[in-house]
Amino acid sequence: MSRTVGTVSRGIRAPIIREGDDLVQIVTQSVLEASQESGFAIQDRDVLAMTEAIVARAQGNYATVEQIAADVRAKLGGGTVGVVFPILSRNRFAICLRGIAMGCKKVILQLSYPSDEVGNHLISLDALDEKGIDPYKDVLTLEKYRELFGYEKHTFTGVDYVEYYENLIKDTGAEVEVIFANDPRAVLEYTKDVLTCDIHTRARSKRLLKAAGGSRVLGLDDILTQSVNGSGYNPYGLLGSNKATEDKVKLFPRDAQPLVEAIQKELLAKTGKHVEVMVYGDGAFKDPVGKIWELADPVVSPAYTAGLEGTPNELKLKYLADNDFGHLSGEALRDAIAGAIRKKDGDLKGKMVSEGTTPRRLTDLIGSLCDLTSGSGDKGTPIVYIQGYFDNYTTE
Repeated sequence: MSRTVGTVSRGIRAPIIREGDDLVQIVTQSVLEASQESGFAIQDRDVLAMTEAIVARAQGNYATVEQIAADVRAKLGGGTVGVVFPILSRNRFAICLRGIAMGCKKVILQLSYPSDEVGNHLISLDALDEKGIDPYKDVLTLEKYRELFGYEKHTFTGVDYVEYYENLIKDTGAEVEVIFANDPRAVLEYTKDVLTCDIHTRARSKRLLKAAGGSRVLGLDDILTQSVNGSGYNPYGLLGSNKATEDKVKLFPRDAQPLVEAIQKELLAKTGKHVEVMVYGDGAFKDPVGKIWELADPVVSPAYTAGLEGTPNELKLKYLADNDFGHLSGEALRDAIAGAIRKKDGDLKGKMVSEGTTPRRLTDLIGSLCDLTSGSGDKGTPIVYIQGYFDNYTTE
């Protein structure tokens, strides 16, 4: 076996993308120039991925707080609205909240505790235990929360999100009342008009609220699903949006499937190689210190070519080495494992020899790798080029 390198993930620098830019040409050319400069060859089944941000920027998919407010007011009546289970994020939710509050007279802000949906903690589980609070049934007012837990600040940002969100709503001219509860139905004691802001549990929250007597019950995925006063829009609504300015958000990209297929076609025309292409947003992984599990987008990848469908189908090498071929070593062990890989079943699901091989969707795994490669700061690499991902121990 002559090959000694497996998967390689490269961050590719690109120009700063503006509205109207031709991403097919820019992304393709950026990868081809990087290939020439760094001396790697484009190969079949390589993966080219681009951040959702550059796709949305090229589309001009933005919305102002006034446009958000107009849609909220039209759909929820403009009176007292429950805002349930928002995540704690200046980048992801604060500007959306400003727009939501501008479309209401009063906001009942219901925060989940001890953390939000993606792991940002208001308080610790130990603090709950110490105070004898049951997060499954206890509903806390703001006054009770402050009495019990004081003014806790986020581990990484140093922000007291309770105070930050409360003041943000007040600054729009709306009234605000804050409660803490993990059952979305708690808000119905205050109002029947509800905007549930959770991401991955939104369908359940809506179902429970409607069944319990909610009048107008919507989610973030129901706001800006169509253009409002010239705004951008998305089938996911406000889900996956990011702060652009203090008064504007960049929405998740829409209609990206034709883009990934066009880039794949362009690369095939220029190189003769069939490269898989995807758009990626947040990865899906958990930070052991802050306990944030990252995925604040509705999906990791909103668009990808057909070759990225499915899940890995891999053998666990250490299982083979310790069990089936535990009596072998050296070249004999290597040959035995290579033979097992070549003969493996097309579907290893549920078989002991594949146990521990992370049976997640390929787009979620690759998107997480891309998110870690490109980072979210000033690396300037919104394109990621991955080689060898579909190789295995037998690949020469």
